[in-house]
Order: sequence, then C-alpha cells, then structure tokens
Amino acid sequence: MFGMISEYFKNLLNDKTASAIRKMFEEGKILKAKYGEDKVYDFSLGNPDLDPPKEVLDAIKEVAQDQSHGAHAYMSNAGYDSCRAAMAQKESQEQGVKVDASCVIMTVGAASAISSAIKALIMPGEEVVVPSPFFAEYTHYAHNHGGVLVPVPTKKDFSLDVDAIKAALNKKTVAVIINSPNNPTGKIYSAAEIRELCSALKEFGKANGRYPYLICDEPYRSIVYDGATVPPVFPEYEYAVIVTSFAKNLSLPGERVGYICVNPANPEKAEFVAAATMAFRISGCVNAPAFFQKVVAKSWNAPVDYSSYLKRRDLLMDVLDNAGIEYVRPQGAFYIFAKVPPAFGDDDTAFVEVLEKNLILCAPGKGFGMKGYFRIAYCVPEKTIVNSREAFYKAAHSERQ
Repeated sequence: MFGMISEYFKNLLNDKTASAIRKMFEEGKILKAKYGEDKVYDFSLGNPDLDPPKEVLDAIKEVAQDQSHGAHAYMSNAGYDSCRAAMAQKESQEQGVKVDASCVIMTVGAASAISSAIKALIMPGEEVVVPSPFFAEYTHYAHNHGGVLVPVPTKKDFSLDVDAIKAALNKKTVAVIINSPNNPTGKIYSAAEIRELCSALKEFGKANGRYPYLICDEPYRSIVYDGATVPPVFPEYEYAVIVTSFAKNLSLPGERVGYICVNPANPEKAEFVAAATMAFRISGCVNAPAFFQKVVAKSWNAPVDYSSYLKRRDLLMDVLDNAGIEYVRPQGAFYIFAKVPPAFGDDDTAFVEVLEKNLILCAPGKGFGMKGYFRIAYCVPEKTIVNSREAFYKAAHSERQ
C-alpha cells in the first residue's frame, strides 16, 4: 500500500537541483565525519557566523525577565504595535520617507514575508518576474500559491537588464522580486537601475491598468563593502514593498523574525496590509514569535562590525584568482557567484562534483537559475578559505570526466 504524496513533491525530491544548498550541507556533515572538520572546505550554506551584538543579547536577557501577565499571549496577527512602530522607524530611516506602524506586518523571517506578499497578490496561473540568478526558494514561494516564477537573465556583471524585464511583463504579471545585495551574486542594484526599473513598471501599469508590485528582498541590506549603499525604492515607486529579516544583519537566522513593509504612498495600502496579514495567518504561522518581536523592537539598530566578512571576501577572491576562476566582485552579502572553468562548459553540476572530490562544498548555479556558475558562501572560518587554496587550484585545473 502507498500513500498519496503529491506528484509535485515526488519530482521535487528526486530533482538534483532542488534544495541543492541543503543537500550539500548534509553531504558536508558526512564528509567531515569521514575526513575531519579541518580537511573539508564547506562553503555550502549562508549561515552567518558572527555572534549577535551585545545590544541584542542584553535585550534577550531583559525580555526573558518579563513575568507580567500575558507576556506570552497572542497579539494581533500583524504583530505587537510597539514592534511594528520600531520597524516603521527603521524603514523611515532606510527609505527616506515617513513610514508608520500601519505599514508593517511582523512575520516568521523573510521567507514567510515573501510568501505572504505573493499570496496576497496572486491568482493561480499568474506570474512573478525575477532577475536571474535568484534565491532558489522564490520558485517554491510562487508555486505554493498557484503562481509561476518567470526568471529573466541579468547582464554579464549581474546588473539588471531592464529591457529584458520589460519584455517579460504581461497581463499575468503581479509582481517583480529584486534581492539587493543579491544572493547568490553579492550584487547591489544601483539607484539608476532602480529608477529605470520603476519607470518601466509605471509605464506598464499606466498602459495596462494594473501596476505590478515591486517586492524588495533585503535581509543583506546592512552587509555592504567598499562604501556601497543600497538605494531606497519607496521614493521611486508607490507599489514597492520591503520584505526582510534579522537573520543576516543581526545573526539571528534560527529565531525566524522578519517583516513586510508596504510603501505608505500605495493607494491600496490598507487593502494590501489586510490581505498580506490574512495570507500570513492562514499559512499556519498565526503570528511572528512574541519573544523575538520584543527583542528586535529593542535592538534593531544595534551597531555591527562586518569587517570580518570583508576580509574573508578578499581572502577568497585571492584564492580564486590563484586558481584562475572568474567571478564578479561582490558588493555586499557574503557570497561569490563564480564561473565554472572553461573545460566544463556550462556544466556546473559536473564541476561541483569535482569540487566535492577535492573536499570543497559549493552550490551549483542551476539551483539559482543560472547554469555555468557555482555559489561560494564565505561566512566560514578564515582558515577554511586559506586552507582551500590548493584544493581550488587542483579542481579548477582538472579535466572534465
């Protein structure tokens, strides 16, 4: 006798590119047990390794001491008013426009924020456009609600190809997702690119009577290098929405707290907030974790020193330069999206297998919507990067089997 597991998930679980990052992470545990931790160079998972700042730890202690009645009770599905107000203050600073608490919905990390925003907008068969390469889970977030993700290739330096995005827009398009700094490339979309994209969305909306939402996925906003900044989107487009979390900037990935913030200038702001709140509630989440809503409300603006990520980026670029592996210099986040050596053509799966034989674990580019590349997450100990030098060189100079 067999149960009725869906055909979609059967196919997904047998797809080598599906959940490639997590699969590689699990493979890493096996290899480390066999060869030893220091002999395996695991660049598979974007798991921030900085400790949370002191202000966050102090807030955790303070909130943990609260023994008042109802401290662990339900709150409004959109979150505590005090926490929503704190996030509105954060977005007011980052976006350069006045944002109030009514624009904010607290969520279980950025993942549920994106999923809920899409669910609030989409009908079965409608489309979400995304520049490629992109965070692999976007495909599932769209599919979860009967939607279709439409990848659009970026330019060679991973900047936006707005003409290509314009060509992909049609009457089924409900949203465009951008992720800046980008996972997997570390690319920051410039103010000029954002203006050009927003202009294209306005032009499309005016012609078709429906303005696609611009969903801006920004968990890496604070992790930037070389004086770079992430430009605001609210001043450029009424239908912009920020989705983010504190997983990366405050090193709290396991605590699962994030939020949605809609542009206060959106003419359907109240309707969108109500729809996204219900979408979040009926996803099974109900509300964001009470404890960490209180924590981030007290510590969201804690200063963090990201210079160790910068140092590791530069160390890794030196390792790749030595191996002759091509890449685009990351402007933020903690990833390099590197090109597969010429001997492998665009077969990133084959090259990732060669890397694994040399005890290097990276994620194939196919999983991010772009063949011929592989992602290296450098939020790892410096010694992992430095000691991988010979292994990268050897892999890069291997012949395709």
